[in-house]
Amino acid sequence: MIAYLHGLSTALPPFCFAQEDIRARASMIFGDKYPQFERLSKTFETAGIDQRYSVVPIEWFSQDHGWADRNAAFMIGAKAMFVAAGQRALATAGWTGEQVDCVVTVCSTGIATPTLDAQVFSEMNFREDIMRVPLFGLGCAGGVSGLSVARSIAAGKPGAKVLLVVIETCSLSFRADRFQKADIIATALFGDGSAAACISTTAPASGKVVILGEGHQTMWPDTLGIMGWDVDENGFGVVFDRSIPSFVNEQLATAMSGALSAAGLTHTQIDRYVCHPGGAKVVEAIEAALHLEQGTLDAERATLRAAGNMSAPTVMFVMKSVLEAGTTGQMMACALGPGFTASFLPFHVQDGAP
Repeated sequence: MIAYLHGLSTALPPFCFAQEDIRARASMIFGDKYPQFERLSKTFETAGIDQRYSVVPIEWFSQDHGWADRNAAFMIGAKAMFVAAGQRALATAGWTGEQVDCVVTVCSTGIATPTLDAQVFSEMNFREDIMRVPLFGLGCAGGVSGLSVARSIAAGKPGAKVLLVVIETCSLSFRADRFQKADIIATALFGDGSAAACISTTAPASGKVVILGEGHQTMWPDTLGIMGWDVDENGFGVVFDRSIPSFVNEQLATAMSGALSAAGLTHTQIDRYVCHPGGAKVVEAIEAALHLEQGTLDAERATLRAAGNMSAPTVMFVMKSVLEAGTTGQMMACALGPGFTASFLPFHVQDGAP
């Protein structure tokens, strides 16, 4: 069954920090305690990021925080971003919350039980019989994987209206008590953000038509240590291996070939790859692995520059930018996340009726 994208939106939290201000704050916190900080701080300059957003003010990061503080901040910020992104997507689609039959929620940076969709039940005006599908642990692959899951649910329930909401509060995992290279790199890259999409098998009545294909995943064995969380009494600690760019360069092409084959496509049929910009080096590695001309992934670099790596929702920011630029044709969304996993979603964009 064909599934269509009816609305795509993004939302950012209220606090915006210039990259240089984040570097200065990190220097205040780590400078005297971690001798390697000065050398690693060059990442702030080479990350290709101008600014990032957070659910908390910059002063928050100079204070000590345990699980309770972090998750309390997560609950406030994540609920606000859920409502902002979700309501914008519904408005774009011309839907109401009461019309939504299923809500898929993707988040890996905080814990909510009852889940976030239940927390915002009244604000979103959801029905009592709504199907709730929360997804946790997908990390940076969560945007593409979430689109794939939401698309599969919509395709399996013809006529149903499915709302996908993707929220991450990466900034809350900042740890002043951990002196590891991965923590410094993460401090230079990650920010907070959210995105939402409306999906249904009913074709849109007007405007650009986006047809979502069936998703595909590749998970590599013995790669659990490449990306994820270390969990202790103070919260999440980032696992972010330095081998990611080289791994992408060596392994992505084969995984992409499998995804293209599963969709009945070839590399030459793809008019635009839409990729999660994990970092400047990762974007370069993707271009190299897919034999793209350097600079091809311009929307990815622009998204990274404007808001940093927001984990799961970032690829949806890129997708929105590509669609707003008027790009049409056959596309393939791609993101990498914990597992270590590559998630793919083919989609076709055309003007006018399907």
